[in-house]
Amino acid sequence: MAGAATDAPERPAEEEEYRLSICSKLCYAIGGAPNQVAGSAAAFFLQIYLLDIAHITPFHASLVLFIGKASGAVTDPVAGFFISKSRWTKIGRLMPWMLACTPFTVVSYFFMWYLPPFVSGRVVWYLIFYCLFQALTTLFQVPYSALTMFLSTDQKERDSATAYRMTMEVLGTLIGAALQGQIVASAHVSHHCIVNPPVNATDSWHDTPSLPDPSDPLSHQAKVYMIAAGVIGGVYLLGIVILFLGVKEKDDPYALNSDRAIPFCKGLGLTMKHGPYVKLTASFLLISTAVQLEQSNFVLFCTHAADLRNHFQYLVVTILVSAAVSIPFWQKFLQRFGKKCAACGISWMIPFAVMLVTIPNLILAYFVAFVSGLSIAASLLLPWSMLPDVVDNFRLQNPHGKGQETIFYSSYVFFTKMSAGIGLGISAAGLEFTGYKPGICRQSNDVILTLKILIGAVPAILILVGLFILLFYPITEESRKETKLALEVLRRSHQSTENLDDHKEGISVWQL
Repeated sequence: MAGAATDAPERPAEEEEYRLSICSKLCYAIGGAPNQVAGSAAAFFLQIYLLDIAHITPFHASLVLFIGKASGAVTDPVAGFFISKSRWTKIGRLMPWMLACTPFTVVSYFFMWYLPPFVSGRVVWYLIFYCLFQALTTLFQVPYSALTMFLSTDQKERDSATAYRMTMEVLGTLIGAALQGQIVASAHVSHHCIVNPPVNATDSWHDTPSLPDPSDPLSHQAKVYMIAAGVIGGVYLLGIVILFLGVKEKDDPYALNSDRAIPFCKGLGLTMKHGPYVKLTASFLLISTAVQLEQSNFVLFCTHAADLRNHFQYLVVTILVSAAVSIPFWQKFLQRFGKKCAACGISWMIPFAVMLVTIPNLILAYFVAFVSGLSIAASLLLPWSMLPDVVDNFRLQNPHGKGQETIFYSSYVFFTKMSAGIGLGISAAGLEFTGYKPGICRQSNDVILTLKILIGAVPAILILVGLFILLFYPITEESRKETKLALEVLRRSHQSTENLDDHKEGISVWQL
């Protein structure tokens, strides 16, 4: 009875230990926002910058986009390997990586938007700095994503921290698109083009340059892009300071103290054989590729296929405001109805995107932007909310393994980045094949048809196939609760064993 009485008050204290303060969640969320600010600016504007400002051919632009994404993808498992081998320091095991790579990320990001004075070597210039930027953001993103597992062992607290993170990352995406859009909008406005050309317009009007040649690094077009890059670089530095000061990384609270780290190659093999992880990754690999295609081609579609060149920055902001506002809704929805059920919201954008492609209307465009924001929010929140459940499930099946968190996160990002790189490369190559000409008032009908397919049909097919794969994802709300209870039993039994061993050691020492 006395033992039961003494055990009773320990549970609230234990729960309090796992609980995260609102301040910690906010600081954690803000720390990841700069990556999304920069990623959003690049996703929406890098392709049109390379084509219309740097005057790189669509084929070379496709090479820059694909190789850049591929370099980031290849860096993921490499980063996971070295981070999993890292030793604990006074500021944690993951935090030193994020602190070290941020200054170099800022420099590479700025030069990614710098227009060099030479013309012949521009492709190499952008390839080098885009690859560096992708690799460095990966060195930040892998430990930052894995940090979720080192904030708390409580699933609800991790889900809550993920919701804070996703909300702030969507706000970061909004800030990035809004900042970039407002600063560089003047670089894409031309007084030489009219929205509705006369019926008897000749081919000479179609070939009229919509922008002056911005090959001069000091041109207005080049300057506004560098200003935007400098502002976003400052956001990076602010974010890492807040993350460092506001988040305390716990010394692997998830693992049992006596566990030994699994070798990286063996751990990677076990990860790739874990059924829930394979299904989750395959599903969101396709869904994230669809979202990337929407983002990278949306500005081009508004400019050349929908006669909405004067509204694209406001449409982008509408998408992202809708996504940011709906994150708390999706968090409540998945708590009430389950994560697999919430995935259905990703498909909402499909019919409306198809409508916009077939009936390019301004009012419809804003409505499509709003609904797309809802779907994008679900596609951003769900994989990062479901991935910790997969790690828990793996942990239960391999209770004496340690250090698998970074392998799960880095390999997931590897696959999604690689698929996005392939998708972006193919889309840019498709524009080259159909005859895209940088800077002219109106593109050919083949180019317009290609943009419509990239915005409508291709993302719709990818999303539907991804959701079909997700139907076979085995982790349900009931199995999540069972896994949580089983892991708690493992931890407590392990702690009891350790306490008994310590007690025996103390007795033997006293007898000596």
